[in-house]
Amino acid sequence: QVQLVESGGGLVQPGGSLRLSCEASGTSYSFFRMGWYRQAPGKQRELVAHITTGGRTMYVDSVKGRFTISRYNAENTVFLEMNSLKPEDTAVYYCNAKTGLAMEARDYWGQGTQVTVSS
Repeated sequence: QVQLVESGGGLVQPGGSLRLSCEASGTSYSFFRMGWYRQAPGKQRELVAHITTGGRTMYVDSVKGRFTISRYNAENTVFLEMNSLKPEDTAVYYCNAKTGLAMEARDYWGQGTQVTVSS
């Protein structure tokens, strides 16, 4: 019943900005952790950033200082503000939500939104 829907992707020039949004539906509980992964052509999916219900955040080194993750817990919505975008940021960005960190924790994924950084 849980569904994650991303929005906000698109084409942007290097140095530009985009704001991604992800809304999770189908549950009345806030996910322990929500975040964003991305997958570039020919590469494996990688974690970009995530945020816990308590507000603790983590970013992959390549986006630190440029991306900001935030969330609205009451609606299980997570955002990713992307600034100073680079061509290497081009990828499909996937929203992820976890019920916990234990092995038995549930893990949900969105269908992805394309981000293309090009002149």
